[in-house]
Amino acid sequence: MELTEIHTLPVTQQRTWDALNDTEILRACIPGCESIAPDGENAYLVALSAAVGPVKARFKGRMQLTDIDAPNAYNIVFEGQGGAAGFAKGNARVTLEPDGDAATKLTYTASAQVGGKLAQIGSRLVDGAARKIAGEFFKRFGAQIAVEGGSAAPVDGDEAAAAQTGTEPNDASAAGSGADTDADATKRKRSWTAWISKS
Repeated sequence: MELTEIHTLPVTQQRTWDALNDTEILRACIPGCESIAPDGENAYLVALSAAVGPVKARFKGRMQLTDIDAPNAYNIVFEGQGGAAGFAKGNARVTLEPDGDAATKLTYTASAQVGGKLAQIGSRLVDGAARKIAGEFFKRFGAQIAVEGGSAAPVDGDEAAAAQTGTEPNDASAAGSGADTDADATKRKRSWTAWISKS
């Protein structure tokens, strides 16, 4: 499977880079993601649930960042096991470049291999599921970083959808309401950069 897409995001390149390196924002934006935890230098353990055609499973895997060129690009190497559903492994190249004064063009190229039941259902279903997951991620991610003019405060999927459509989320304490203090935002944020600096 190979996937290449370009997305324009309504915030600066540095803001986009910071958000891409914030594990709380990524956890809120990746469909089905349950957790992202550090596992050594520039590496993370990820748990998520996903459905590919008739195959539904909970995947546990590891993600490693390589060739980091902040705030321009990095490579992601990943592998995951879904029990009886099979496995997936691959890599992705993510690049950022400014698009005017207040927007960023994000380009990524990903390739992956799948095995087990996932390989048996056919490449068309696998590719379709991957594109759907990627599309949902960027819809949520765009809404996340656009809140409060590019605030990196994470919001959940419903709030991201509300920000995308311009409607108000049901939770009055939603991120972006102005009720959070700087200390709360700092405590909530768990950026990859912070983890890297500790290692």
